[in-house]
Amino acid sequence: MSKEGLKNRVMEAIDDRAKEIIAIGDAIWKTPELGFKEIHTAEYVQAKVQEMGWKTKSPIALTGLKAYLKNQQSPTIGIIGELDAVRCPEHLESDPITGAVHACGHHAQIACMLGAGFGLTDSEVINKLVGNVVLVSVPAEEYLEIEYRKSLRTKGLIEFFGGKQEFIRLGEFNDIHISLGTHSASELQGKLGLGGSNNGFIGKLVRYIGLEAHAGGAPHKGINALNAAMLGLMGIHAQRETFREEDFIRVHPIITKGGEIVNNVPADVRLETYVRGRTIKAIIQANRQVNRALQAGASAIGAKIETWEIPGYMPYQQAPELIELFKTNGHTLVTESQMSNELHSTGSTDLGDVSCIMPTSSFKMGGCSGATHGRSFHVDDKYLQYVIPAKLLAMTCIDLLFDNANKANTIMSSFTPTIAPSNYVNAMKNIIK
Repeated sequence: MSKEGLKNRVMEAIDDRAKEIIAIGDAIWKTPELGFKEIHTAEYVQAKVQEMGWKTKSPIALTGLKAYLKNQQSPTIGIIGELDAVRCPEHLESDPITGAVHACGHHAQIACMLGAGFGLTDSEVINKLVGNVVLVSVPAEEYLEIEYRKSLRTKGLIEFFGGKQEFIRLGEFNDIHISLGTHSASELQGKLGLGGSNNGFIGKLVRYIGLEAHAGGAPHKGINALNAAMLGLMGIHAQRETFREEDFIRVHPIITKGGEIVNNVPADVRLETYVRGRTIKAIIQANRQVNRALQAGASAIGAKIETWEIPGYMPYQQAPELIELFKTNGHTLVTESQMSNELHSTGSTDLGDVSCIMPTSSFKMGGCSGATHGRSFHVDDKYLQYVIPAKLLAMTCIDLLFDNANKANTIMSSFTPTIAPSNYVNAMKNIIK
């Protein structure tokens, strides 16, 4: 059968399961869980892949799993879906206890990932291709609850704070040669977004240590750690005009602890922040400036400062050949006016880490509205959110593995990793030294 014939078969198979794929997305939306806590979601995905008879491996990185559509063959294409939600208690459909909600759209990723697998298997197209497809369900893409993840690291349960980072560290991408992904994007207004790049970042925990004293009776005997923190934040703001436009630097700290009681001079004040940028060089330079400002705040007040830096995500660079495949297949699914070419985004994703070690690409899905990560996020067009992307992923797998996987092998042979997988752990640690 021709390649186009295979694509038609897989699209028909996905349409036959469209209602089920939409139901999967809706079900995951209703049970949002935060990173490394996605127990229910992982069990739900595990049940779905076992129904299909796919060979699975789990748990990986606490809650992750992989499902192989057939016996292992090379090359293998990984379709990535993210299990976790974001925290936004203000959203009307957030979990009343945890505040979690899929305002990031990760529930749609899982539906698309499974939908692509259904199509390739039900149509039997997967058996007519050289190579394999593995569905990769990863935890903790959202870089949240840093103190909690620090506790997991202290217990030896994780090393890095992102799910794909942990998969790389554990060697779970060693049998995958090309990675494909998706992401919801409310700004697209019903379109598919192709290409683009993303900032990387370093994560930081900062603690200012002062001296407690009675805030009303003897403030002169204390050292106000909150004042030190405020001066540190002002120092960061004073640096902003020195950040070059082309580096896309973003620094956005929050105060997670402002003191103990209002009647005492604050002696224990804590911050979290990212330092984001387009390149590692730019991130490291901006991070030096941020550290200098934070230290200055402590020095001015006479407080002490402790700074703990965490390897964040690498800048994301997509493989041009994969973008072109998405674009070609996209033209068969939506109109020209429904496709957009994306530019650089100052947000971050741990797909950046995957893109350092193998050819990687992802596209953005329209069909949603409101602020991503915000209280107004809402899925408007479930077919565009869940089903169209499943077709696009499956069709691109056919392109890569058709004709003895010629396209996949060509892309793999021309790719030069920026970090060797065997050196990944050391490389990440060296960034924050």
